Parts: sequence; structure tokens; C-alpha cells
Amino acid sequence: MYNLIINHHVTVRGYYVGNEKLKIGELAERVNLTKRTVDHYTNLGLLEAERSPSNYRYYDHSAIERLHLIEQWKSDGMSLVDIKKKLLEKDVNEAEEIDVRELRIKINGLKEEVSEVLAHLDKSDAQSQAFIKNKVSSESMSLIQTLLLLLK
Repeated sequence: MYNLIINHHVTVRGYYVGNEKLKIGELAERVNLTKRTVDHYTNLGLLEAERSPSNYRYYDHSAIERLHLIEQWKSDGMSLVDIKKKLLEKDVNEAEEIDVRELRIKINGLKEEVSEVLAHLDKSDAQSQAFIKNKVSSESMSLIQTLLLLLK
């Protein structure tokens, strides 16, 4: 019996979903560039490649979009030095956006925990005290203590 491996990808909102990696030749072919050009961009730090134990370079699908951007900016007359700066700014902005989203998720989770604790705070029965003790994480308890200090 033969195993059949089908390489396919799915995109959601323009982003690749999956973990298929591309060899340098596959990547170059998909974006209609030479392997030498992709290698040059990698050596300049415009692209990131993962190295296999046998020293093959593998790229994820975000490299396709990145190469399209590089080629577009080159056709607009930008130098590779300027493109590298612009890509660094783009990477920083995307990382900051991810950090902000993660912080919002944490804040919303903490808000829910605080709301639940406040609902039980007025009660002095053992069940409510046990709930508060079990429900509140150390991170949330630190936040609550800080908030209480600020409110005084």
C-alpha cells in the first residue's frame, strides 16, 4: 500500500492556515523568482528560513506574501536597505498588535474574575469565601489588591 501525501493549503482572511513548509525551490517557483534571489533576500535578513538538521532551508507560507511585498516595493523604486527598514517596522507593528490583542484578552478575563469575586465579596458565608479562594488566581489577587489600594 502506498501513502499519498497531498500538499495543499488553506487561507483565512489572507493568512495561511497550516504548517506545511516550503523548500527554497518551491518558494521561488511559487513567487516566480530564482532560488538565488530568495537566498539573497534571506542572507540580507529580508526573509527568515528554518534550517533542517541536514541544513535545508524551509520557509512558511508567510514568506510568499513577504516576497510579493519586497518585489512590489522594489518595482516602486525602493532600495533593499529601505525595504528591510520598512519590513522591520511592519514586523514591529504586527507584534505590537498581537501583544495588544493578548492583553485585551487577559484584561477581559480578569474583568470576569473580578466581577465574579465582587458578586461574592459582600457575602461573608463560608461558601462565598471558599469560592473566592478557589476562583481567584494569584495574578487576579494582585490586581484586586492593587485596585483596592488605588481606591483608598
